[in-house]
Amino acid sequence: MDKLKSGISYRDAGVDISAGEAAVKAIKHKVRSTYNNNVLSDLGSFGGLYSVDLIKWKQPVLVSSTDGVGTKLRIAIMAGVYNTIGQDLVNHCVNDILVQGAIPQFFLDYIGVGKLNPAMIEKVIDGLITACKQNSCALIGGEMAEMPGIYQEEDFDLAGTIVGMVERDALLPRNIQAGDALIALPSSGLHTNGYSLVRKIVFEHLRMDLDTYVSDCNKTLGELLLAVHSSYLPILKDYLQDNSLHGLAHITGGGIAGNLSRILPRDLGAVIRLQNISTPPFFSWLKSIGNISDEVMRQTFNLGVGMILVVDKDSVDHFTCILGAKTIGELTDNASAKEKVEFV
Repeated sequence: MDKLKSGISYRDAGVDISAGEAAVKAIKHKVRSTYNNNVLSDLGSFGGLYSVDLIKWKQPVLVSSTDGVGTKLRIAIMAGVYNTIGQDLVNHCVNDILVQGAIPQFFLDYIGVGKLNPAMIEKVIDGLITACKQNSCALIGGEMAEMPGIYQEEDFDLAGTIVGMVERDALLPRNIQAGDALIALPSSGLHTNGYSLVRKIVFEHLRMDLDTYVSDCNKTLGELLLAVHSSYLPILKDYLQDNSLHGLAHITGGGIAGNLSRILPRDLGAVIRLQNISTPPFFSWLKSIGNISDEVMRQTFNLGVGMILVVDKDSVDHFTCILGAKTIGELTDNASAKEKVEFV
Protein backbone atom coordinates (compact mmCIF):
# COMPACT_ATOMS: atom_id res chain seq x y z
CA MET A 1 0.00 0.00 0.00
CA ASP A 2 1.37 3.41 -0.99
CA LYS A 3 2.09 5.97 1.73
CA LEU A 4 2.62 9.71 1.69
CA LYS A 5 6.31 10.56 1.61
CA SER A 6 5.85 13.51 3.95
CA GLY A 7 3.40 14.26 6.75
CA ILE A 8 0.14 16.09 6.16
CA SER A 9 -1.74 18.35 8.57
CA TYR A 10 -5.39 19.30 9.01
CA ARG A 11 -4.48 22.73 7.59
CA ASP A 12 -3.15 21.02 4.46
CA ALA A 13 -6.61 19.46 4.11
CA GLY A 14 -8.16 22.92 4.21
CA VAL A 15 -9.20 23.20 7.87
CA ASP A 16 -7.44 25.84 9.98
CA ILE A 17 -8.13 25.18 13.67
CA SER A 18 -6.16 28.27 14.74
CA ALA A 19 -8.37 30.49 12.57
CA GLY A 20 -11.44 29.04 14.29
CA GLU A 21 -9.95 29.71 17.70
CA ALA A 22 -9.13 33.28 16.66
CA ALA A 23 -12.71 33.81 15.49
CA VAL A 24 -14.15 32.57 18.79
CA LYS A 25 -11.73 34.72 20.78
CA ALA A 26 -12.72 37.82 18.80
CA ILE A 27 -16.44 37.42 19.43
CA LYS A 28 -16.55 35.96 22.93
CA HIS A 29 -16.81 39.23 24.84
CA LYS A 30 -19.36 40.58 22.35
CA VAL A 31 -21.59 37.54 22.65
CA ARG A 32 -21.59 37.87 26.45
CA SER A 33 -23.20 41.30 26.00
CA THR A 34 -26.45 39.51 25.01
CA TYR A 35 -26.57 37.44 28.21
CA ASN A 36 -29.07 37.89 31.02
CA ASN A 37 -29.38 36.30 34.45
CA ASN A 38 -30.97 33.19 32.93
CA VAL A 39 -27.84 32.24 30.97
CA LEU A 40 -25.84 29.73 33.02
CA SER A 41 -23.11 28.77 30.53
CA ASP A 42 -20.37 30.55 28.61
CA LEU A 43 -19.53 30.51 24.92
CA GLY A 44 -17.57 27.39 24.11
CA SER A 45 -19.50 25.01 26.32
CA PHE A 46 -20.73 21.80 24.73
CA GLY A 47 -24.28 23.01 25.28
CA GLY A 48 -25.91 26.31 26.21
CA LEU A 49 -27.62 26.44 29.59
CA TYR A 50 -30.66 28.62 30.16
CA SER A 51 -32.88 28.65 33.24
CA VAL A 52 -36.61 29.38 33.29
CA ASP A 53 -37.84 32.07 35.68
CA LEU A 54 -40.83 30.28 37.23
CA ILE A 55 -41.82 33.42 39.11
CA LYS A 56 -42.25 35.38 35.88
CA TRP A 57 -43.66 32.43 33.91
CA LYS A 58 -46.58 30.44 35.33
CA GLN A 59 -47.37 27.88 32.63
CA PRO A 60 -44.67 28.47 30.01
CA VAL A 61 -44.82 26.73 26.65
CA LEU A 62 -41.56 26.50 24.71
CA VAL A 63 -41.78 27.59 21.07
CA SER A 64 -38.85 26.88 18.76
CA SER A 65 -37.98 27.47 15.12
CA THR A 66 -35.02 26.93 12.79
CA ASP A 67 -34.47 28.89 9.61
CA GLY A 68 -31.95 30.46 7.25
CA VAL A 69 -31.82 33.50 4.99
CA GLY A 70 -31.76 31.72 1.63
CA THR A 71 -29.87 33.16 -1.30
CA LYS A 72 -29.79 36.61 0.24
CA LEU A 73 -26.43 35.28 1.41
CA ARG A 74 -25.21 35.52 -2.18
CA ILE A 75 -26.02 39.24 -2.20
CA ALA A 76 -24.07 39.75 1.03
CA ILE A 77 -21.09 37.89 -0.44
CA MET A 78 -21.25 39.89 -3.68
CA ALA A 79 -21.40 43.16 -1.74
CA GLY A 80 -18.85 42.15 0.89
CA VAL A 81 -21.37 43.29 3.49
CA TYR A 82 -21.66 40.80 6.34
CA ASN A 83 -22.92 42.81 9.32
CA THR A 84 -26.61 42.81 8.35
CA ILE A 85 -27.23 39.22 7.28
CA GLY A 86 -27.12 38.10 10.92
CA GLN A 87 -29.83 40.64 11.74
CA ASP A 88 -31.95 39.19 8.94
CA LEU A 89 -31.61 35.72 10.41
CA VAL A 90 -32.49 36.62 13.99
CA ASN A 91 -35.40 38.87 13.03
CA HIS A 92 -36.84 36.25 10.70
CA CYS A 93 -36.73 33.64 13.47
CA VAL A 94 -38.17 36.07 16.03
CA ASN A 95 -41.14 36.73 13.75
CA ASP A 96 -41.72 33.03 13.18
CA ILE A 97 -42.27 32.33 16.88
CA LEU A 98 -44.01 35.65 17.46
CA VAL A 99 -46.98 34.39 15.43
CA GLN A 100 -47.64 31.93 18.26
CA GLY A 101 -47.36 34.67 20.85
CA ALA A 102 -43.86 33.68 21.98
CA ILE A 103 -41.25 36.01 23.42
CA PRO A 104 -37.70 35.02 22.36
CA GLN A 105 -35.41 33.72 25.08
CA PHE A 106 -32.26 32.45 23.38
CA PHE A 107 -30.71 31.91 19.97
CA LEU A 108 -28.12 29.57 18.46
CA ASP A 109 -26.40 29.97 15.11
CA TYR A 110 -24.70 27.76 12.54
CA ILE A 111 -22.09 29.12 10.13
CA GLY A 112 -20.59 26.76 7.56
CA VAL A 113 -17.70 28.05 5.44
CA GLY A 114 -15.34 26.88 2.73
CA LYS A 115 -12.42 28.76 4.28
CA LEU A 116 -12.67 30.37 7.68
CA ASN A 117 -12.13 34.12 7.65
CA PRO A 118 -12.17 35.43 11.25
CA ALA A 119 -12.85 39.03 10.18
CA MET A 120 -15.88 38.00 8.12
CA ILE A 121 -17.18 35.73 10.89
CA GLU A 122 -16.89 38.56 13.39
CA LYS A 123 -19.03 40.82 11.20
CA VAL A 124 -21.70 38.14 10.79
CA ILE A 125 -21.75 37.61 14.55
CA ASP A 126 -21.95 41.38 15.08
CA GLY A 127 -25.22 41.31 13.14
CA LEU A 128 -26.54 38.43 15.23
CA ILE A 129 -25.61 40.28 18.40
CA THR A 130 -27.24 43.53 17.25
CA ALA A 131 -30.55 41.80 16.56
CA CYS A 132 -30.40 39.64 19.68
CA LYS A 133 -30.01 42.77 21.79
CA GLN A 134 -32.84 44.54 19.96
CA ASN A 135 -35.10 41.54 20.62
CA SER A 136 -33.87 40.93 24.21
CA CYS A 137 -32.67 37.49 23.20
CA ALA A 138 -29.49 35.81 24.47
CA LEU A 139 -27.03 34.33 21.96
CA ILE A 140 -25.94 31.31 23.98
CA GLY A 141 -24.13 29.15 21.45
CA GLY A 142 -23.51 28.10 17.90
CA GLU A 143 -21.26 26.27 15.48
CA MET A 144 -18.59 27.40 13.04
CA ALA A 145 -17.74 24.62 10.60
CA GLU A 146 -14.94 24.89 8.04
CA MET A 147 -15.77 22.38 5.32
CA PRO A 148 -13.65 22.58 2.17
CA GLY A 149 -15.14 20.41 -0.53
CA ILE A 150 -18.68 21.18 0.65
CA TYR A 151 -18.51 24.96 0.32
CA GLN A 152 -16.47 26.98 -2.15
CA GLU A 153 -13.74 29.02 -0.48
CA GLU A 154 -15.63 32.33 -0.59
CA ASP A 155 -19.01 30.80 0.24
CA PHE A 156 -20.74 30.33 3.56
CA ASP A 157 -24.06 29.19 4.92
CA LEU A 158 -25.97 30.66 7.84
CA ALA A 159 -28.81 29.23 9.86
CA GLY A 160 -30.23 29.73 13.32
CA THR A 161 -32.46 28.22 15.96
CA ILE A 162 -34.54 30.29 18.33
CA VAL A 163 -36.39 29.27 21.48
CA GLY A 164 -39.08 31.43 23.01
CA MET A 165 -41.80 31.12 25.62
CA VAL A 166 -45.49 31.92 25.84
CA GLU A 167 -48.01 31.33 28.59
CA ARG A 168 -50.27 28.43 27.68
CA ASP A 169 -53.42 30.59 27.88
CA ALA A 170 -51.87 33.25 25.61
CA LEU A 171 -51.00 30.98 22.67
CA LEU A 172 -51.85 32.26 19.20
CA PRO A 173 -53.92 31.81 17.10
CA ARG A 174 -57.07 31.92 19.22
CA ASN A 175 -60.78 32.50 18.56
CA ILE A 176 -60.33 33.20 14.84
CA GLN A 177 -63.76 33.68 13.26
CA ALA A 178 -65.54 34.96 10.18
CA GLY A 179 -65.70 38.74 10.14
CA ASP A 180 -62.28 39.24 11.73
CA ALA A 181 -60.32 42.07 10.13
CA LEU A 182 -56.92 41.65 8.51
CA ILE A 183 -54.37 44.34 9.26
CA ALA A 184 -51.03 44.54 7.44
CA LEU A 185 -47.76 45.83 8.86
CA PRO A 186 -45.23 47.03 6.27
CA SER A 187 -42.10 45.12 5.34
CA SER A 188 -38.73 46.78 4.85
CA GLY A 189 -38.42 45.20 1.41
CA LEU A 190 -37.96 41.64 0.21
CA HIS A 191 -37.00 40.52 3.74
CA THR A 192 -35.48 37.06 3.08
CA ASN A 193 -37.61 35.64 0.28
CA GLY A 194 -37.69 35.80 -3.50
CA TYR A 195 -33.96 36.35 -3.96
CA SER A 196 -33.40 33.48 -6.37
CA LEU A 197 -35.93 34.97 -8.80
CA VAL A 198 -34.60 38.51 -8.35
CA ARG A 199 -31.00 37.39 -8.90
CA LYS A 200 -31.95 35.59 -12.09
CA ILE A 201 -33.70 38.68 -13.45
CA VAL A 202 -31.28 41.44 -12.49
CA PHE A 203 -27.92 39.67 -12.70
CA GLU A 204 -28.33 36.84 -15.22
CA HIS A 205 -30.78 38.33 -17.70
CA LEU A 206 -30.37 42.10 -17.38
CA ARG A 207 -26.67 42.12 -16.39
CA MET A 208 -27.13 44.70 -13.66
CA ASP A 209 -24.83 45.01 -10.67
CA LEU A 210 -25.26 46.04 -7.06
CA ASP A 211 -24.29 49.63 -7.87
CA THR A 212 -27.12 49.99 -10.39
CA TYR A 213 -29.19 52.99 -9.35
CA VAL A 214 -32.93 52.33 -9.18
CA SER A 215 -34.40 55.78 -9.75
CA ASP A 216 -37.92 54.64 -8.81
CA CYS A 217 -36.63 53.99 -5.30
CA ASN A 218 -33.78 56.53 -5.01
CA LYS A 219 -31.41 53.75 -3.93
CA THR A 220 -28.91 51.38 -5.43
CA LEU A 221 -29.88 47.80 -6.12
CA GLY A 222 -27.47 46.67 -3.40
CA GLU A 223 -29.13 48.90 -0.81
CA LEU A 224 -32.56 47.59 -1.74
CA LEU A 225 -31.55 43.94 -1.71
CA LEU A 226 -29.69 44.16 1.62
CA ALA A 227 -32.45 46.02 3.51
CA VAL A 228 -32.69 44.33 6.91
CA HIS A 229 -35.63 42.02 7.58
CA SER A 230 -37.93 43.78 10.07
CA SER A 231 -38.64 42.38 13.52
CA TYR A 232 -42.23 42.97 14.64
CA LEU A 233 -41.65 42.04 18.26
CA PRO A 234 -40.95 45.60 19.49
CA ILE A 235 -44.26 46.95 18.15
CA LEU A 236 -46.43 43.89 18.87
CA LYS A 237 -45.13 42.78 22.26
CA ASP A 238 -47.65 44.87 24.18
CA TYR A 239 -50.55 43.55 22.09
CA LEU A 240 -49.91 39.83 22.56
CA GLN A 241 -52.08 39.54 25.69
CA ASP A 242 -54.94 41.45 24.05
CA ASN A 243 -57.87 39.07 23.48
CA SER A 244 -58.95 41.06 20.44
CA LEU A 245 -55.78 39.89 18.69
CA HIS A 246 -56.75 36.52 17.26
CA GLY A 247 -53.77 35.61 15.11
CA LEU A 248 -50.57 36.64 13.37
CA ALA A 249 -49.07 35.53 10.05
CA HIS A 250 -45.44 36.19 9.13
CA ILE A 251 -45.35 36.76 5.37
CA THR A 252 -42.36 34.81 4.08
CA GLY A 253 -41.96 32.25 1.27
CA GLY A 254 -45.35 31.61 -0.33
CA GLY A 255 -46.48 35.20 -0.03
CA ILE A 256 -49.61 36.51 1.62
CA ALA A 257 -51.89 33.64 0.61
CA GLY A 258 -49.45 30.87 1.46
CA ASN A 259 -48.70 32.16 4.94
CA LEU A 260 -52.08 33.52 5.99
CA SER A 261 -53.73 30.21 5.12
CA ARG A 262 -51.41 28.44 7.61
CA ILE A 263 -53.24 29.95 10.58
CA LEU A 264 -56.83 29.84 9.33
CA PRO A 265 -59.33 27.20 10.49
CA ARG A 266 -60.43 24.75 7.80
CA ASP A 267 -63.87 26.35 7.35
CA LEU A 268 -62.65 29.95 7.00
CA GLY A 269 -61.06 31.89 4.17
CA ALA A 270 -59.80 35.40 3.59
CA VAL A 271 -60.46 38.22 1.17
CA ILE A 272 -57.53 40.51 0.47
CA ARG A 273 -58.25 43.89 -1.12
CA LEU A 274 -55.20 44.60 -3.25
CA GLN A 275 -56.01 48.29 -3.56
CA ASN A 276 -55.53 48.61 0.21
CA ILE A 277 -51.97 47.30 0.09
CA SER A 278 -49.33 50.02 -0.21
CA THR A 279 -46.94 48.12 -2.46
CA PRO A 280 -43.51 49.81 -2.36
CA PRO A 281 -42.00 51.00 -5.67
CA PHE A 282 -39.30 48.32 -5.56
CA PHE A 283 -41.85 45.55 -6.07
CA SER A 284 -43.50 47.42 -8.94
CA TRP A 285 -40.08 47.96 -10.50
CA LEU A 286 -39.23 44.25 -10.24
CA LYS A 287 -42.56 43.29 -11.76
CA SER A 288 -41.98 45.64 -14.67
CA ILE A 289 -38.35 44.83 -15.52
CA GLY A 290 -38.89 41.10 -15.04
CA ASN A 291 -42.25 40.96 -16.80
CA ILE A 292 -43.49 38.98 -13.79
CA SER A 293 -47.13 37.93 -13.72
CA ASP A 294 -49.46 38.97 -10.91
CA GLU A 295 -49.73 35.34 -9.82
CA VAL A 296 -45.97 34.86 -9.52
CA MET A 297 -45.60 38.19 -7.70
CA ARG A 298 -48.18 37.10 -5.11
CA GLN A 299 -46.63 33.65 -4.70
CA THR A 300 -43.04 34.85 -4.43
CA PHE A 301 -42.96 38.21 -2.67
CA ASN A 302 -44.49 39.82 0.41
CA LEU A 303 -45.59 42.84 -1.72
CA GLY A 304 -44.66 45.16 1.12
CA VAL A 305 -46.56 43.26 3.82
CA GLY A 306 -44.32 41.74 6.48
CA MET A 307 -46.88 40.67 9.07
CA ILE A 308 -50.66 40.29 9.05
CA LEU A 309 -52.76 40.67 12.19
CA VAL A 310 -56.11 38.93 12.52
CA VAL A 311 -58.18 41.05 14.89
CA ASP A 312 -61.71 41.39 16.15
CA LYS A 313 -63.71 43.53 13.72
CA ASP A 314 -64.75 45.87 16.53
CA SER A 315 -61.12 46.55 17.56
CA VAL A 316 -59.67 47.66 14.24
CA ASP A 317 -58.97 51.21 15.41
CA HIS A 318 -56.99 49.86 18.36
CA PHE A 319 -54.52 48.18 15.98
CA THR A 320 -54.42 50.60 13.06
CA CYS A 321 -52.80 53.14 15.36
CA ILE A 322 -49.61 51.07 14.92
CA LEU A 323 -47.28 52.96 12.60
CA GLY A 324 -47.84 51.89 9.00
CA ALA A 325 -50.73 49.53 9.81
CA LYS A 326 -53.51 49.21 7.22
CA THR A 327 -56.70 47.19 7.02
CA ILE A 328 -56.42 45.01 3.91
CA GLY A 329 -59.32 42.56 4.18
CA GLU A 330 -61.38 40.25 6.33
CA LEU A 331 -62.09 36.61 7.06
CA THR A 332 -65.08 34.90 5.52
CA ASP A 333 -66.96 31.64 5.54
CA ASN A 334 -65.31 30.21 2.44
CA ALA A 335 -67.49 27.14 1.92
CA SER A 336 -68.18 28.20 -1.67
CA ALA A 337 -64.82 29.85 -2.39
CA LYS A 338 -62.35 28.38 -4.90
CA GLU A 339 -59.32 29.67 -3.03
CA LYS A 340 -58.54 29.78 0.69
CA VAL A 341 -57.26 33.33 0.23
CA GLU A 342 -58.84 35.42 -2.52
CA PHE A 343 -57.45 38.66 -3.95
CA VAL A 344 -59.98 41.22 -5.16
